[in-house]
Amino acid sequence: MRRLNPVHWQWPLPAVLAWALCWAVFRELLGQGMALQWALGLSSALGVACSLWGATWWRRLLIAAGFPLSLAASLSALGADSLPAWAWLLPLGLLLLVYPVNAWRDAPLFPTPPHALVDLPRHAPLPQGAHVLDAGCGLGHGLQALRLAYPQAELHGMEWSWPLRLLCGLRCPWAHVTRADIWKASWARYDMVYVFQRPESMARAVDKARAELRPGAWLVSLDFEATTSTPRASWRAPGGKMVWLYQAPLPVPPGESA
Repeated sequence: MRRLNPVHWQWPLPAVLAWALCWAVFRELLGQGMALQWALGLSSALGVACSLWGATWWRRLLIAAGFPLSLAASLSALGADSLPAWAWLLPLGLLLLVYPVNAWRDAPLFPTPPHALVDLPRHAPLPQGAHVLDAGCGLGHGLQALRLAYPQAELHGMEWSWPLRLLCGLRCPWAHVTRADIWKASWARYDMVYVFQRPESMARAVDKARAELRPGAWLVSLDFEATTSTPRASWRAPGGKMVWLYQAPLPVPPGESA
């Protein structure tokens, strides 16, 4: 199955596939008699959805922007001027809805593997009805992995992008998914907070966990170690990613000051 997922294909194959799909849909919509600007909007929406295949922010932007830019170049080369100026704002607006500017400093949208967290209960047992948060839940892959690990827990997700929050809610109706800034919303009520961030964000996550998590609560990071704290446990999950587990109050590594 991994070979069939464009996320894992060698670059730029995901981009080429996305652009080809967008053009195919665009031509089909025009063939069905749809107005040019609406065909542009729907085909660009497909490009934004396909941008999830990119492993980095720049690749996502290239995938999403490829179709409207190539269409603009084609119309210019043909001397065509049949699109109103506002129509060219549709692709940008769709991109900003899915990837809000104030979320660009956080991790790119990249799904948690389904079985990445199955060993968590062995290291961090939780009581019935424990509150578990996926901070930055995206499309809900992390929530699904947490549900597999803790079927008895009450699962929560926070996501700033409202289209992703909506899709996550549809994919995970058993979770409480809200639109929120994970750095401004409180983590104090949760027994466990799960993050799949970037290395650059981990120090910030540790600071927030130190300030807000009650003693005994857990911070879980997939793939990236929090170098400003000492993990309670770490292990390699099925699929090869590392899981880093921290418990509040988060200790300071030897030789560093709090």
